[in-house]
Amino acid sequence: MIKRTFNQVVKMVDGSASHQADVHITGVSTDSRQAQKGSLFIPLVGENFDGHQFVEKAFENGAVATLWDRSIEGAPENYPVIFVDDTLKALQLLAHSYLQQVQPKVVGITGSNGKTTTKDLVAGVLSTIYKVHKTNGNFNNHIGMPLTILSMPEDTEVAVLEMGMSGRGEIELLSMLAQPDVAVITNIGEAHLLDLGSREGIAEAKLEILAGLKPEGVFIYDGDEPLLRKNYDKYETVTFGQSKHNTLYPISVMQKEDSTEFTCNNIESQINIPVLGRHNVLNALAAICVGKALNVTEENMIKGLKQVQMSNMRLEMQQGPGGLTVINDAYNASPTSVKAAIQLLKDMTGFGQKILVLGDMLELGDEEIRYHQEVGESVKDSGIAYLYTYGTLGQEIAKGAKGHLPEDRILAFTDKQQLIQHLRSVVTPKDVVLVKASRGMKLEEVVHALMEI
Repeated sequence: MIKRTFNQVVKMVDGSASHQADVHITGVSTDSRQAQKGSLFIPLVGENFDGHQFVEKAFENGAVATLWDRSIEGAPENYPVIFVDDTLKALQLLAHSYLQQVQPKVVGITGSNGKTTTKDLVAGVLSTIYKVHKTNGNFNNHIGMPLTILSMPEDTEVAVLEMGMSGRGEIELLSMLAQPDVAVITNIGEAHLLDLGSREGIAEAKLEILAGLKPEGVFIYDGDEPLLRKNYDKYETVTFGQSKHNTLYPISVMQKEDSTEFTCNNIESQINIPVLGRHNVLNALAAICVGKALNVTEENMIKGLKQVQMSNMRLEMQQGPGGLTVINDAYNASPTSVKAAIQLLKDMTGFGQKILVLGDMLELGDEEIRYHQEVGESVKDSGIAYLYTYGTLGQEIAKGAKGHLPEDRILAFTDKQQLIQHLRSVVTPKDVVLVKASRGMKLEEVVHALMEI
């Protein structure tokens, strides 16, 4: 993590000091409750909170200095204070300055689906020969990404940064801050249709990642996506996808019990990834493209992919006490990713009943009902024994599934506890249950309940 003197930080944020202070800063915090000994506290201001009110608490918990917005009165007089025009912009400037000083190679990753999985796979590939620092959890926005950078060890050789968004301009901001050497767009899906209006709008927002890409940088993207098929003469481009016109494409895919095995062009050996789903083969291909761009050998890429540590709640396979298999994919959901999950269940063999639990997919805009019904229609010929839905929009999934599953095997709930109770009554130890919904539906509670059977 960042370790600098007080005076060095003053210069890095283009601030002014309350007084000269012989203080060494180790790490930063935006939450006074989590301020560590020696840290810099950065009081952010939101619609319903003002971090300046908690500066005293941060010092009590170990902070040794704080930023302070010049326009706000009441700065503490007994502690080292750095005055800035805007504490959020100062956080971002501090992260940018630190990144410039450490000078790692930077891989920026965005996309509608698969960002986190691809980030993990890329980090797995690169960590075989580099000292890698990657985004932790969902720290991928205008606050989270700077904090990710500032937690980076000084000896980091490659920073793998996930870039999320909720609207236009956010990816551009993150890209300009990080100035990546390699930029990756995993795909263009339907997430954020509510804010961006169309898939074309989503593509434009994702392409903002090129704003900060270095002139000699490499742009890696889904070559099967028409909305990304443009002329990128300014950069070296590499594509991945299902079709053979891409730089890298799969030749064969085999779904195993707890992993996915595949072969692809340009690599002779079979490749195994410890994550389920054919769609994740494309994420792995993106990771291989990054590895090639940063001169990782084929042998090391295969080794790194096989040993990668994946983030939680993304097709995370768990075993219940009685032997029941539960796949926890409750972190997020979009029509594309839910259809991929249904395909995964279809591909899985060796289980008893295949049971699917789906909740509302949020932020899909005016066409949300149609998208939910289309997901329901996707259970056709999937081999699914039971479909459970949760939420108001989940009822539209159930409607779409009618005619494709027996009606008594399609169960729609708006009460989560009733869903859990009914689900517990039908599962057996030989079954597999896949749980997926947007984060706001908190369907991990269903997973936890099944783990207690």
